[in-house]
Amino acid sequence: MLPSRLLRQALPRPAPSFGYSTAGPAMEEKPVESSIRAKLLQALQPLHLEVHNESSMHAVPRGSETHFKVVIASQRFAGLPLLRRHRLVNEILQAELAGPVHALSIQAKTPQQWEENQSVSQSPGCLGGSKHDPHRATKLGGQGLG
Repeated sequence: MLPSRLLRQALPRPAPSFGYSTAGPAMEEKPVESSIRAKLLQALQPLHLEVHNESSMHAVPRGSETHFKVVIASQRFAGLPLLRRHRLVNEILQAELAGPVHALSIQAKTPQQWEENQSVSQSPGCLGGSKHDPHRATKLGGQGLG
């Protein structure tokens, strides 16, 4: 939630909607996912934000936080080309991208674009070689896909 001083400064607009991808209650959130959400909320004051942990779609140990999709609509994107929007998100999340996050998919829209089209594209299945590796279970410590 934005601090009240920032909410008062904002232009009149619909109440923010924030998507959460955790399966259980908010108390079970993962630290990387929470960090991504908090940083984007603070820096971009989005109208809409979804943070999806897509790690289970890849050949990583169960419970990993390595692959994410972010769907975000922010007034900060107005007038910026798509590449610059992605760079802005990457700059905000540089610590996560330098550490635990292996892949980040970004759908960055202006609030106007979001209101016109709220569709979110589906992520493709993992095509990485390790997913089809016959020794995958051994490499993952017998944990398999989660």
